[in-house]
Amino acid sequence: MNLNEQVELLMQGTEYGDDSLRKTMENELRQRLIDVEKEGRKLRIYCGYDPRTADLHIGHTVTMRKLRQFQDLGHEVVFLIGTYTSLIGDPSDKDKLRPLLTPEQTMENAASYAEQAFRILDRSKTSIRYNHEWLGELKFADLIKLGSNFTIQQFLTREAFRKRWDSDDPVYLHEFFYAIMQGYDAYALRTDIQVGGTDQLFNIITAGRKIMTAMDEKPNIGIIMAILPGTDGVVKMSKSLGNHIPLNSTPEDMYGKVMSIPDVAMVQFAKLVTRWYPADIAKFAADLKAGTLHPRDAKMKLAHEVTSTYYSETQAELAQDAFVRLFQQGNIPTEMDEYTLVEGQTILDVLVNTGMVATRSDGRRMVDQKGVKLDGVVLEKSDVPLPHPGVLQAGKRKFIRCK
Repeated sequence: MNLNEQVELLMQGTEYGDDSLRKTMENELRQRLIDVEKEGRKLRIYCGYDPRTADLHIGHTVTMRKLRQFQDLGHEVVFLIGTYTSLIGDPSDKDKLRPLLTPEQTMENAASYAEQAFRILDRSKTSIRYNHEWLGELKFADLIKLGSNFTIQQFLTREAFRKRWDSDDPVYLHEFFYAIMQGYDAYALRTDIQVGGTDQLFNIITAGRKIMTAMDEKPNIGIIMAILPGTDGVVKMSKSLGNHIPLNSTPEDMYGKVMSIPDVAMVQFAKLVTRWYPADIAKFAADLKAGTLHPRDAKMKLAHEVTSTYYSETQAELAQDAFVRLFQQGNIPTEMDEYTLVEGQTILDVLVNTGMVATRSDGRRMVDQKGVKLDGVVLEKSDVPLPHPGVLQAGKRKFIRCK
């Protein structure tokens, strides 16, 4: 790739909420690529992950995909596990205090987290670090020095803190430490680039660059990735909302869940969770818009790519064949009753109201036993809204078309 092609790839899927900031980061990235080539070295890139859960979904992998792009271009990648920051928990996108984890919980989750990450990253080219190595060594005087670079007003302008402040909900002092700790990570690793989601914009662009400058280091460049929507195509992918695609699922389930996303979300998925290059994505989007690529065929292409990323080409093919047998060769009834969804209804409400289950207990049990599907995709939770309209199946013989 030439320089412009590299920059286009590395900026693919980024979102800054401000065109001038995006242009600044793009220009700095281009110049840093030129500088390191002259210096005869590679870029040093990192992304930090707080292992507050052991189960990942593909929304967690957006930044890992970006790290892999840097690896494929020959640069150095650090996969940073936030063994110290996770003791606090990132408050960036939370409107309430996050529960504290114990060091034992953190390390247990960290082992699972890293292993799942290697389904995307090149293990031989990835350096794993833990931020307790340096954050645990800081003294109180160090924290005073670091904290002197920030004002309380800077923190209170952040939406999550502002909401709690306006609602008279407590905002705890230790939550302010998180951004400072993350900024110190960038300094401790002496990185050129930090990758993170839009919820990390303050931590990366404000805190990280400010601390590196204060410590007489060249500030790192923020590659800020857009947030992947869930299978509803609107809200951020989240296990608690039931709109997620688990990383540790089956190829058939992953393929089916990608097939369930709305058409409007296809290009965003292509940008954030595929191995496609910018030209491939541009053609994908253009063909969809022109009508030369049918949305069903486009989604099958996307589902195959996503599934083969985490499994194999063969497993993706088998998952596609299973989907075709189920939905395109008539293995579900062509005629069935219809049900009009009401806003706010949960999956359990729909099961009971349609008579697909006799009681709410039966409904919960059937969902827990993986017996409820929407368009062939297993539904994991009963107490969340139905992700989207489609064919709801309970057990082997009960079907209803929800609209």
